[in-house]
Parts: sequence; C-alpha cells; structure tokens
Amino acid sequence: MNLGFFLIMAAQFFSALADNALLITAIAILRDMHAPAGYEPLLKTFFTISFVVLAAFVGAFADSMPKWRVMLISNSIKVVGCGLLFFDVHPLAAYAVVGLGAAAYSPAKYGILTELLPHRLLVVANAWVEGLTVVAIILGFALGGAIINPEIASTLLSFDFPLIDTGINTIAKMNLTVVALIYLAAAIFNLYIPDTGVDHKPLRKSPTYLVHEFWHCLVLLWRDKLGQVTLGVTTLFWGAGATLQFIVIDWAQQALGVDLTVATWLLGMFAVGVAVGAVLAARLITLRNTVKVLPVGIAMGLVVITMIFVPKLPEIQLFEHSLTLFGSPIFVNLGLRMGVSLFLLLIIGTLAGFFVVPMNALLQHRGHVLMGAGHSIAVQNFNENLSILIMTGVYSLLIGANLPINWVIFMFGLFVAGAMYAVKRLHQANQRKNDELSLLDDVVH
Repeated sequence: MNLGFFLIMAAQFFSALADNALLITAIAILRDMHAPAGYEPLLKTFFTISFVVLAAFVGAFADSMPKWRVMLISNSIKVVGCGLLFFDVHPLAAYAVVGLGAAAYSPAKYGILTELLPHRLLVVANAWVEGLTVVAIILGFALGGAIINPEIASTLLSFDFPLIDTGINTIAKMNLTVVALIYLAAAIFNLYIPDTGVDHKPLRKSPTYLVHEFWHCLVLLWRDKLGQVTLGVTTLFWGAGATLQFIVIDWAQQALGVDLTVATWLLGMFAVGVAVGAVLAARLITLRNTVKVLPVGIAMGLVVITMIFVPKLPEIQLFEHSLTLFGSPIFVNLGLRMGVSLFLLLIIGTLAGFFVVPMNALLQHRGHVLMGAGHSIAVQNFNENLSILIMTGVYSLLIGANLPINWVIFMFGLFVAGAMYAVKRLHQANQRKNDELSLLDDVVH
C-alpha cells in the first residue's frame, strides 16, 4: 500500500465521520421540531434518493475526471447541505442535498481503489475501507451523541470569538459547525490524492445516451453469474444495515428505555463488530473463495431476532462510573440488559462485516473487468440504495402504523435470513449449470 492509498483512507475517514455525526444531529433536530416518529427513517430515504435517481450520471461523472477531484466536489456539496440545515431548511430537504454529494462521492471512492491497486489487494483494501469507515461510524455516532448532550453542548456553546458574532447560538447550529469543519478536513486530504494515470472518458452530454449506457451496465452485471450473487448480497446488506440503524434507535428507546445519546453506544458497538468482521475477512478470505461466506449472512438474520428477548432479562447492575468529558460530568450506568445488548450488537456487526467485505471486493473486481470502475460502482450504488429506499420506507410505514418494535425486529431478521438463503441457492444453481456446461464441452470435444 502506497502513500496515495493512505491519503484516500484519510479522506474517506473524515468524510464518513462527518456523515454519521450529521445523521445523529439531523435526528435530534427532528425531535426538537416534534416531527412525527416516521420522519426519522425518512432521513435515510431522502439521503439515498440521489443515489437512485442519478445513478446513470454519477458513474460517468466519476470516470470523466481524476477521482480526487470528484471527491473534492462531492464533499463541497455535503458542506452546502450542512449550511442549509444551519439556516433552518427542513432536515429532510437539507439531508437530500447531503445525499447528492454522497452519491457523487461513492463511485470515486471505490473506483479509485481499482485504478490504484492490483486485484489481489482488493479484499485487503476493502477491509481497510470498511474498517476505517466503521471506526468513523463509531466516532461519528459517539461525537453526534456527545454534542447533543445538553451539558456538553452548553460547554461548547460557552466558547466565543471576541468581537465576532458567529451566529452559533443553538445546540443544533453548534453541531452543524463541527460537522462542516470535519468535511473541510476531508476536502484537504482530497487535494493531495495523486492522479492514478488512468485515461478518463469524456463526459457525454446526452442524458439519453447516459441512461442507455447505465441500463446496459446494469443488465450486464445482473446477468453475470458471479455479479448477480455478489450484487444480491451487497444490495441486501446495505438496505438491511440502514434499516437496522433506526431499528436499534427505536428499540433502545422503547424496549430498553434509554435516550438517543445512549442508543448511539449500541450503534457504535455494531460498527465495532463490522470492523472486527472486516479484519477477520481480510485474514481468512481471498478473492477466490468469497462465496463461502454466504451462510454467515443467514446467521446474521437469525441472530437479529434474538434482540426481542433482551428486555425480558432482569435489570441487574453491572457497572457504575462517573467521568468528565469537555469539562462536564457524565455518569455511566451499565445494567445487564444494556450489557447483553452491546454484546449482541457486537456479534451482529461481526457477522455483517465478515460476509459483506469479501462480497464487496469481488463485486468491485468483477464490475471493473466488465465495464470500468465508475460505472460498476454506480450500478452497485443504484441497487444498494434502491434497497435502502424500499426497506427504510417500509420501516417508516410500520412505525407509522404503531406496530410493536419486537414484531418489526422479528420480520426484519426473518427477511434477511430468508433472502440470504435464496442467494445461496441461486449460487448453487449457477454452479450446477456451469458444471453441466463443462461436462457437455468435454463430451463434444
């Protein structure tokens, strides 16, 4: 791994850190507005609309210029989204602008790896990406949860510049300023990412041509025997992962009786698990045997269902401690239910990271071979974010209908396990078909 790779990792880390801190901030703003509970999962829906609607264009855009420049432009759009929230634009609309920047950022972020590295290093590189992204998620959730804490927020708001009126006079505006500064740090690293020397395709100005080209790439990847399996897995994972974030937040509030700040600990522990799974995958799985991890996805869905039994545990005190953060006292009170919940989210995250990282690497390699990095990532993003739109939309409807959270968790876990089993059967059928064709060739020759 060279210096350019680590500059990409640094830029990705700060961008992901800001993304996740912003999500917690946006949820807190919605709650301050007393918005309906169903609006919170809609944040993810509005965020991902750009990934689906602009899928035909962002891949071509990413392949039309050096990837570092695309990443810089994308982070600038995210800062604009923060600015809209700062000036009291509705969180759903402002978060949609942030999603526009993210949609353009993703093909460049993953596409540059296939340009910079040989395919034999893609699993390791993806483990780096997912590992650092997960660290950013953990710290982003922790940061978002900390700065919405009234005591810490009041301490930060007490700082002021002499003779300058910054206009930062609320907790939300202070949070947004912190997030914007983190996006700025990511942009600085973007400036130093080297050009990979890969030829870039001129951006076609005809929308009809771009849509036709995207559709061709979409069909090509779904018809490919390996492509359809890996695309099916990653599509399911990202839809499920986005929905699980909101499930955990609501479950923590309804079943465990904790607030948003404490719920971010559970999300952070899930992210820790994904990092552990990513490291294990990098050590144990190669590009040739990635499909062997499919049963792990089935296990993940079944383990999710066990969340419904945690509230039945007795509330036994395990740990009490007070600490000081940003000059404010914080009391940590850990009971048996919260301890088991943290462990359970760690296991779920580990299973998720172990099966998605190899699949993501194989999909990137297959897409790069078939159609080029930017186009293949755009196809991947289209499918994954369409899954997020559908799954978070369904979750919003279920919450809006006041369905008990335990029923939602049971249906969610059963769906994930069943869908992964279906993908496993599809791969086995593809293998049998390939074996039959090979046998037929031997007979003919």
